[in-house]
Amino acid sequence: MLKRTLVLMSLVSCAALAQTESDSVRPILETALQTPEVVSYQLRTYLLHKVPPMPTAVSADEWTSRARSLRQQFLKNVVFHGWPQAWVDAPLKIEDLGLIPSGPGYRMRKLRYEIVPGFFSVGILYEPENMQGRVPAVLNVNGHVGAPGKSVEYKQKRCINLARRGVLNLNLEWLSCGELTQKENMHWFGAHLDLVGANNMGLFYLAMRKGLDFLYQHPSVDRERIAVTGLSGGGWQTIVLSSLDERVALAVPVAGYSAITYRIERIAQVGDVEQNAPDMQLYGDYSVLTAMRAPRPTLLAYNAEDDCCFRAPLVKEEVYDQVRPFFRLYGKESAFAWHLNTDPSTHNYQLDNRLAFYGFLSRQFGLGAWDTELPVGGELKTYDELVVGIPKDNLTILGLARKLASQAQRPAAPSRQDLIRTVRYGPAVMDHAWKLGNTHNKGLESRSYRFDFKNGLSATGVWFQALSAQAPAPASMILDDRGKRQAGAAVSDRINRGEQVLAVDLLFTGDAGTDKPRPPLYTQLLSTLGDRPLGLEAAQLIEIARWFRVRAGAKAIRLETTGFRSQVAAEVAAAIEPGLFSEIIVREGQASLSHLLDAPVDYSSAPDLFCLDLYQEFDLDRLGVMAAPTQIRRIGPLPQPGGKQ
Repeated sequence: MLKRTLVLMSLVSCAALAQTESDSVRPILETALQTPEVVSYQLRTYLLHKVPPMPTAVSADEWTSRARSLRQQFLKNVVFHGWPQAWVDAPLKIEDLGLIPSGPGYRMRKLRYEIVPGFFSVGILYEPENMQGRVPAVLNVNGHVGAPGKSVEYKQKRCINLARRGVLNLNLEWLSCGELTQKENMHWFGAHLDLVGANNMGLFYLAMRKGLDFLYQHPSVDRERIAVTGLSGGGWQTIVLSSLDERVALAVPVAGYSAITYRIERIAQVGDVEQNAPDMQLYGDYSVLTAMRAPRPTLLAYNAEDDCCFRAPLVKEEVYDQVRPFFRLYGKESAFAWHLNTDPSTHNYQLDNRLAFYGFLSRQFGLGAWDTELPVGGELKTYDELVVGIPKDNLTILGLARKLASQAQRPAAPSRQDLIRTVRYGPAVMDHAWKLGNTHNKGLESRSYRFDFKNGLSATGVWFQALSAQAPAPASMILDDRGKRQAGAAVSDRINRGEQVLAVDLLFTGDAGTDKPRPPLYTQLLSTLGDRPLGLEAAQLIEIARWFRVRAGAKAIRLETTGFRSQVAAEVAAAIEPGLFSEIIVREGQASLSHLLDAPVDYSSAPDLFCLDLYQEFDLDRLGVMAAPTQIRRIGPLPQPGGKQ
């Protein structure tokens, strides 16, 4: 009789606790607690508040000194962060692979050069015939032209015209274009360089600086008359190289960049990862880089109705009007010019922009009147005719990242302060937990929240508890890369075990995410302004867990994650605040951050994980050690480093 009574009591108890299935909680989890537009507004406001003000100067001497200091800091702390000094200081290694049949008045020569050990690029040198004495030189850098690369029509026309006017000039290939059009050279793989500790901008900078080194060392080049020009990504290269390297006397970037405020306002025009390098904005926005050109001759060419980016009337105030006073300090306002292209007015370096370049170059370098372009269309070469040839085993951006990762020497003892510094962790103080809704029926109650933080960002969550659960019931938190709307099975499982459960969407996930524009654009801007998205997520998780522990009356919080992004955020949070979680259960995770390199994982799929220096100094095993006494258990077979199961 007693045995039967106990069995019945047990069945009643189980029935009382087993109040839910995933289908019953899913409608609650799927209810949107805020829109992507709200998250986007929060992020843009947050970013705008972090933009440093434009510097000022009252004299030429003051700005010269300030610009010199900024230049040194920019190179040391951004461009060459994490790069082997031997690579930075390496002498030029270049091969002359012979002449190409050319048109009248000039010669074309194939060149191949080493960017870093094992990674080569190519270029075409255009030499004027019968050079006498030292002549001006132009470094022609390229933008995102894809497969045509250095053979693109408008660039060939410019190079031929320069050579026939007595200017020696070099036409460089660009990463991911022309002969370097390999999938693993896509610019997004620059984020993988960040991950392994080498700021991605460094590779792009070294690639173009080697071209400048060549021209500067050429016996026929007048070192006082070296210029750089290019369109779009080439305009970006132009302003970066010419501002940071004072060997560049004259610069003409065409439709190449904007101030960061413009990119925050028009988030779709953020650009590639190298254009928003980690921590760049801590030392100088593109407006500051432009001011660092003073008093050296600089022409900014923009297109009135650019169909790509950087429309002239919208960028002029910040990159030109605000910079003019710096040239005025030197009495060199005439050396700083603006060209508005209205024909064809779209994204181009066609005839009108080329004529503006020729005219400015000729005036500043004393080349005489130059207001026409020679018709050289019949002299243009095909892609195949301009092929120089790169080694079959040439490194790629991803290949270089893997190489650097294999050489990583992590500190013997993991340091919590080093982790805090790496992910730029700072407490996310909760401002208010908004109660957005509730349910109370069929033995289950829920409350939905938006968690607002004092930094202006937010997260969302839903708190579930069976009405029959003993108080205070054990507490679990649930994170899912796909958002809380997909966490129904995990939530119902913990409820049926008598627990109270908080399913959370951290920044860039679910209700705390952005759809259009997508998160990778925001993560670039956060990183270039000195934040790390991963650190922001870990901070939100820590603060919400503290809040939940107090409100739930729980001694400890159990955390369950699904997906690699949630796993890493959770393990970083646990390593920063050991013991906050009693245990972390990881589903659909990974054994190592090397998965990002081995798979490889596309930057856009997990942009928050590509944190500068993270894999250089830490891996998940080290985070697990630092999280003690929190236990981390990974459920299911996990891919091992190198892709092994």
